[in-house]
Amino acid sequence: MKKSFFIFCTAFMLSFVALSQTQEQGNARFHGYGTYGLRYSNFGVGAGIEYFFVDKFALMPSFTFVFPEVGKESNLSADLRYYVSDGPSQLYFMAGYSQTWVDTQPDGAGTKRNQKGANVGVGAYIRIIEGLGLSTEFRYQSPYPREVGFRVGLAIPL
Repeated sequence: MKKSFFIFCTAFMLSFVALSQTQEQGNARFHGYGTYGLRYSNFGVGAGIEYFFVDKFALMPSFTFVFPEVGKESNLSADLRYYVSDGPSQLYFMAGYSQTWVDTQPDGAGTKRNQKGANVGVGAYIRIIEGLGLSTEFRYQSPYPREVGFRVGLAIPL
């Protein structure tokens, strides 16, 4: 189920074509990604839209569904990104707000957690072809489960 959902999301993202690849004010990118946490080895999928409100600065709200072995987990992040390089390979640093919802037993009396915190990390956008790029990120999230993880996905300029 998880693999088929990820394949569907990837195929859906590949069906779009866009023209702009720069990081100038007013540009936007749609991101679809998979996540992997290093502490608990949880896999997740998510999406977000990155908007450049000033040259080299972008806001990216994103939502992620995480698939733990037991229960349900989801995360909402709003990150500020600063791009330090330009061109086909673009490096950025990020920091932002994160809110995580965890339900350890969704079908019974369990523990529900709603925690807020911060994100910090570094990432890169690498243009593959005109209208499609690879998005990678290494991040730490302070809300429970306080995990360091990777995000890898595709980005489509809008």
